[in-house]
Amino acid sequence: MLKRILIANRGEIACRIIRSAKAMGLHTIAVYSDADANAQHVKLADSAFHIGPAPSKSSYLDIETLFRVAKQAAADCIHPGYGFLSENEAFAERCEREGLTFIGPSAKSIEAMGSKTRAKEIMAAANVPLVPGYYGDQQDTEFLRQEADKIGYPVLIKAAYGGGGKGMRVVLDKADFVEHLEGAKREAASSFGNDLVLIERYVDTPRHVEVQVFADKSGNCIYLGDRDCSLQRRHQKVIEEAPAPGLSDALRTAMGEAAVRCAQAIDYVGAGTVEFLLCGEEFFFMEMNTRLQVEHPVTEMVTDVDLVKWQIAIASGQPLPLTQEQVRISGHSFEARIYAEDPAQQFMPSSGTLTHVQFPPASAQIRIDTGVTSGDEISPFYDPMVAKLIVTGDNREQALALLADALKQTHIAGVKANIGFLLALTQAEPLQQGTMDTHFIDSHSDALTVEPQADAHTLAMAAWVYFCQLNTQQSSASPWQRLAGFKLNSVNEVAVPLIGHDVVMHVATTGMSVDIDGQRYNINGERHGNHYVVVVDGQRFSADATVDSEHLCVMRDAQQFQFELASKHYIGAEQSANDALAAPMNGTVVKHLQALGAEVSQGDAIVVMEAMKMEYTLNAPHDGVLSSYCYGEGELVSHGALLAVVEEHS
Repeated sequence: MLKRILIANRGEIACRIIRSAKAMGLHTIAVYSDADANAQHVKLADSAFHIGPAPSKSSYLDIETLFRVAKQAAADCIHPGYGFLSENEAFAERCEREGLTFIGPSAKSIEAMGSKTRAKEIMAAANVPLVPGYYGDQQDTEFLRQEADKIGYPVLIKAAYGGGGKGMRVVLDKADFVEHLEGAKREAASSFGNDLVLIERYVDTPRHVEVQVFADKSGNCIYLGDRDCSLQRRHQKVIEEAPAPGLSDALRTAMGEAAVRCAQAIDYVGAGTVEFLLCGEEFFFMEMNTRLQVEHPVTEMVTDVDLVKWQIAIASGQPLPLTQEQVRISGHSFEARIYAEDPAQQFMPSSGTLTHVQFPPASAQIRIDTGVTSGDEISPFYDPMVAKLIVTGDNREQALALLADALKQTHIAGVKANIGFLLALTQAEPLQQGTMDTHFIDSHSDALTVEPQADAHTLAMAAWVYFCQLNTQQSSASPWQRLAGFKLNSVNEVAVPLIGHDVVMHVATTGMSVDIDGQRYNINGERHGNHYVVVVDGQRFSADATVDSEHLCVMRDAQQFQFELASKHYIGAEQSANDALAAPMNGTVVKHLQALGAEVSQGDAIVVMEAMKMEYTLNAPHDGVLSSYCYGEGELVSHGALLAVVEEHS
């Protein structure tokens, strides 16, 4: 049996692996970059080793350093988690050479699924259904155009070695094919170093349904049900569920058996996921993920299986603990991915300190997979995931209601979060009816991402929070016993400095009231740590809240209301003309795009910065001359930092 496991990852997945490994009696070894020195996965592991600077290419992707640490820590196995090196065949092959057990498939299996073209050739031979298309190596423009004509429009051009929507073009009309082909090839070459593309029939409103497979070293392979991952944004999954709704027993079995054929065709070992496009009763192979999936908990919840424990046991040579006939699916499960991002600002990632994190209590029905807690940092160097909220119920309707309720109990302050967006999704008819497709979020984004406006009750809560903060003793539930400056038989007024609102608290022996933008309300309430209760004109509300010298944040009903306080140095509506060249978040300057002294026009690209695995191009705010760059390429910058200056002509 394996004894010492190195987890070559970070965040929630590292914490999740550590918990299962510890339960099996393994010594757990964490690795961490400069940015993660105080991270939860480091604290949870039995031992931890520093592996380099914050950028992932210098730490979590540094294969040489990882193997040096593995030797130093006397590890006998490595779990890659997901992302980073989890689907890197060179890393898996190096484990084999170094005598370390790679907790995943062989390098050969990873390589077979790494190319979309090669993968589809293998699937065709294994009798796994494919979307009609061309998947060969012939890349002559005229030849590909003829293949597209055979398939029939619309067609989809896809980078063979790509992902995340890069190198992908939908062609609606034959006349546009060459232009889109050239664009897809340029993007594929730039993003993946290979411009090989494939052409396939474009499926307009498909569902994304995947099957969890598991195989042991003796060639036994089973499927552990299916998941629907159709709710996606920019090809990234948002809410997943198991089992997929609305599938007939025959269709479910056919997909499961096709997934097993897929795994057996490449001599697969361990946990893997076969992804399909589902169109009515037809399904087509998309790709196979040769690793543990982010959404694996929904499968665990409905099968009562710990997939990480299975991974470790299978890697150590044990047989599968269940046959296909013994697999049982019970109940229904949803997972919502909670990210530090601002849906109202095109899902701009948000980094900073988590000043408050509160999840609903864990139970048999509610599970929280996270790698952070209050006081931790969401770093600009990595994916901005905060947590995965997983629920299970006796049926789909019950589970979906439980998810909505759990989201309302989730409170995050210090960074922007997508909790309100997730709640809006749970209330959308397609998810309620189980009829969603992969384009639903992108086509309804405006309605799903409306920024909430604070109503009178939320403003009253903000006033109560501020009022409570004026009292230094936090042990009492009510501030009545400790009102600073209270005058007997007279009214004590407390101005609440919320920028954009006129709010004044009135405190008298006869009771309390608050004026909000000219309207008066009776008010009283309680405080319990960061949880506040307020009664406004007889109606009771509760919320979590935080307040400091600059901001007051109220969190209720899955929404985050952040108010700026007038005590902060405040810039009003008259903003600097160079704001367009200010960093939208903490990150790194990647490239200067113009020469100093260059004449530029409004909208010209000036500088590129990178944060949270995404690049952002900042453009000239007006016509003028590029007079200076404030930071060099490769330098770290903070949110709001001015990156360049464009001077208008005098």
